[in-house]
Amino acid sequence: MTPESRPISQDSRILIVGAGPTGLGAGYRLKELGHRNFTLVDRHPYIGGLAASFTDPLGFTWDIGGHVMFSHYEYYDRLFESLMGDEFSMIERETWVRADKRWVPYPFQNNIRYLSKEASLECIAGLVKAQSAAGGPAAAIAQAANFEQFMNAAFGEGIVRLFMRPYNFKVWAHPAEMMGKDWIGQRVAVVDVQRALRNLVLGLDDFGWGPNNRFKFPLRGGTGEFYRRIGATLGEHVHLNRGVSKIDVDRSIVHFADGSTTPFDALLSAMPVDVLCRDVLVGNVPDSVRDAAAKLRHSGGYMVGIGIKRPGGTPSTRSWMYFADDDCPFYRVTYLSNYSPFMTPDRENYYSFLCEVSYSDFKPAIPKGEVIEAVIQGLENAGLLQPGERENIVSTWLYDAAYAYPTPTVDRDQHLSVLIPWLESRGVYSRGRFGMWKYEVANTDHSIMQGVEWANRMLLGEPEKTIGIRYAATDEGRTIVQHDRASVAGSGQPQVEVKASNRQGQRTEAPI
Repeated sequence: MTPESRPISQDSRILIVGAGPTGLGAGYRLKELGHRNFTLVDRHPYIGGLAASFTDPLGFTWDIGGHVMFSHYEYYDRLFESLMGDEFSMIERETWVRADKRWVPYPFQNNIRYLSKEASLECIAGLVKAQSAAGGPAAAIAQAANFEQFMNAAFGEGIVRLFMRPYNFKVWAHPAEMMGKDWIGQRVAVVDVQRALRNLVLGLDDFGWGPNNRFKFPLRGGTGEFYRRIGATLGEHVHLNRGVSKIDVDRSIVHFADGSTTPFDALLSAMPVDVLCRDVLVGNVPDSVRDAAAKLRHSGGYMVGIGIKRPGGTPSTRSWMYFADDDCPFYRVTYLSNYSPFMTPDRENYYSFLCEVSYSDFKPAIPKGEVIEAVIQGLENAGLLQPGERENIVSTWLYDAAYAYPTPTVDRDQHLSVLIPWLESRGVYSRGRFGMWKYEVANTDHSIMQGVEWANRMLLGEPEKTIGIRYAATDEGRTIVQHDRASVAGSGQPQVEVKASNRQGQRTEAPI
């Protein structure tokens, strides 16, 4: 997708737009390689972009979404260790699904025994039927033209009806038939029918799937603390409260909102590429580029924090929960207070939820003035807030992320194949969660490494790897791709063991 380029000189003027993970990764690596002629700007007054964190006046810390830190890269791990030292928690993931008014351990498709007998039968019968398709399930999955067809081929009617379809619409706020399937690899557990039958008949729990079954989290300051520390190493290279108004691609000049300008030899942009091409670029920009950018789709999201006073602190050992049921407006709720003892004013007397609610053209947003009440009602409906407990809510927080998820539509790669090469021909490199628009490589570790690898390409002539990764879907979510992975748990590897207390917790959290 990205044409190779010869290394630029140490005197070349580099401008980085966006002080989120990608911009910070690029700046850090440029400085590490000895390049000094670069500037990193951001329109916000804070470091971190969508990975920023905020502490409210009562002492609750809130993240923009349920971020956790696990890595596929040794470079990322070394960077985290060098800046955070031992100031982090290592968390054993405990994740649940709320579907059909019951709690089911994640992944749902491996734990259908927690459903009613009727629902369990519907799920297993649909799975058997799907995997008995002519040519076998692998052929049906390979032939799937979109995410809707993939779900039906992989899981069957019951699992799709009860969980996959309603949950994914809540997350993406787009119909599944609009979405491609190439992003799925690490995100969706592909179930083995024999495994599902074994778990159902023998009453076994099966909850170890995925690359993030153990993850890191900063002790203080939320996810954003890591990114603030990266920013601190860049010193005078970073300029906040400096928004870009336009980029003249013919003259290679950036115009800022304050009226100033700066020329560039290479520009790394982490702003949404549709905004970049539609609203920011001026000069000779082909209609084909503007048209391709206009066809990219995304969702927005409300991040709602609920801080509660309660003797004993957090009442559960859960990490986060997924929601398919329509009596809850959110698709995910995180016990943020379980990530660090310093996420609330006092761990012994307070706890906190972070709730995420999506919206798009296909899923109208709840009016902003009503979303906090809708979330509180949803927490009550799910039994996460007990009757009368709303009276103990002492803090609420709301962040409206107009760009929350880049939607991996069926035609996304077609549009990117027009946008990215043309931008690079003009010295503009679009990277990051919304700069590259590839959700499958938009974790914070991926995003940092997009910036690092871009810097390596600019100065060393090395090819970028992350932006071209395609992860394979597996039943374990672990045998994924050959690249630079650390050998310890918390870095995309299977955890060695699950704490006994977690296993007991899984078993005693009975369906309701």
